[in-house]
Amino acid sequence: MSPAHPCWGLRAAVAASVGLSEGPVGSARKGRLLRPPGPARATPGARLLRLPGNGAVRAASPERAGWAEALRAAVAELRSGAVVAVPTDTLYGLACSASCSAALDAVYRLKGRSEAKPLAVCLGRVVDVYRYCHVRVPEGLLNDLLPGPVTLVMERSEELNKDLNPFTPLVGIRIPDHAFMQDLAQMFGGPLALTSANLSSQPSSLNVKEFQDLWPQLSLVIDGGPIGDGKSPRCRLGSTVVDLSVPGKFDIIRAGCALENTTAVLQGKYGLLPHRDPAETWAAKGPQD
Repeated sequence: MSPAHPCWGLRAAVAASVGLSEGPVGSARKGRLLRPPGPARATPGARLLRLPGNGAVRAASPERAGWAEALRAAVAELRSGAVVAVPTDTLYGLACSASCSAALDAVYRLKGRSEAKPLAVCLGRVVDVYRYCHVRVPEGLLNDLLPGPVTLVMERSEELNKDLNPFTPLVGIRIPDHAFMQDLAQMFGGPLALTSANLSSQPSSLNVKEFQDLWPQLSLVIDGGPIGDGKSPRCRLGSTVVDLSVPGKFDIIRAGCALENTTAVLQGKYGLLPHRDPAETWAAKGPQD
């Protein structure tokens, strides 16, 4: 992928615009700066910000200041072309601007992920789906499944960066049922590329320490606390991925953690039929959170 967007050289200007001082990763910038605990202390690490309370629920006063600080910091890094670790409703993820080709390259490099595997797109509101996709399902269906632990695969629109998943006309859309992620996507104001915070083929992460080896390659880690029950294998399944690109039909690409509810909505409420021949080859290349 070619760096079609001049995103990497903007860090200082963007940081200043949201009231943050600039410095190298792990330097003494405004906010709580933490190195990875334990043996990794000697390794330069990302800036780490802990969300007040439970990141899945919006913080109330007087904790709102810490919530706003984390949002400003994350938006600044994302707009500068950096990769940020974030909590979601299913797993910890890596996010970057979907419009920044260099940032997309960075995600693939640091995960060791094949560029033949697509990245999902994270949005903040259901209405945004219509901007980035050609929607062929009822609006009520979107509202029934989103926000939620599902990835809806649809035909992409021309609004998306051509360097994002250039091998397929489809794109997977995520709107996590997670207050911080919804606020972040809305404040950022554009599509975010999202994938799981782990090396490719390795177990997914339910807390920030589980992807500690990636910290030196990240600009910011948002710690929203543990996600789900770390002892339950089901909690590491990620979102349920469903192809809705064929009108009147659906195809489950990945069972994920919300299969029963998703199929109940698709079949029971909207009468969609199972379809086992999805468009293109998304089934073999499906995104992770």
